[in-house]
Amino acid sequence: MDLPVNTFKRRLEAGERQIGLWLTLANPFAAEAVAGAGFDWLLLDMEHSPADVETVLAQLQAVSAYAATPIVRPPTNDAVVIKRLLDIGAQGLLIPYVQSAEEAAAAVAAIRYPPRGIRGVSASTRATRFGRIPDYGRRADTELCLLVQVETEAALQHLEAIATVDGVSGVFIGPGDLAASMGYVGQPGHPAVQAAVLDAISRLRRLNVPAGLLTGDAAFAEACLAQGAGFVAVGVDAAMLARAADALAGRFCAPSDPTGG
Repeated sequence: MDLPVNTFKRRLEAGERQIGLWLTLANPFAAEAVAGAGFDWLLLDMEHSPADVETVLAQLQAVSAYAATPIVRPPTNDAVVIKRLLDIGAQGLLIPYVQSAEEAAAAVAAIRYPPRGIRGVSASTRATRFGRIPDYGRRADTELCLLVQVETEAALQHLEAIATVDGVSGVFIGPGDLAASMGYVGQPGHPAVQAAVLDAISRLRRLNVPAGLLTGDAAFAEACLAQGAGFVAVGVDAAMLARAADALAGRFCAPSDPTGG
């Protein structure tokens, strides 16, 4: 049994653009329902969802039969949480709120075994196919993809240093938190915020480092792709469900108080 190939990482390195979908419903059945839709990657979110490690395990199992590559966002840049996610078979991680090159380097250390890192060793995990993958410890790095999330004005000042840390495969620009740090909380579409995102993409492109983001604004997604973004998520499962429900209810149901009052 061989080490699974990380298609997302391979395509990222080849400079191919990849379109993703954000999953916050924290449910394996819902994850499988969208896994076959045609997206290149699926973000399994633990930072802003009820998901825990067992939830993510079930989601990874549910989407494993499909072509879309799962990427997991842990709730924080924590070596213990990262170790557990890697052990259950996550091959792609998006680390939130990275503010410096030192924090990026800490995330890299968390995914690497000693002597290059601090990842704890266990031979019988889902990642090793329960001990069936030869030399997993020596070869795991080749298929692990570490993305770091830069989402404040302060972090953007250190963008080049963060992006060029050895072991970082790409940088994700978070428009929502960036907007808040710029004084435009709840306004990721503000022109100043969008200009900052586009500038960050250009800076990363000059470094030949893949850039990514999440946006529900189709026009802005296209602008970011045209600017050179390599991995862009264009929707969130919970929002899609809510808006579709709103539209259907709006067509067939009388207006009501959504609070039940």
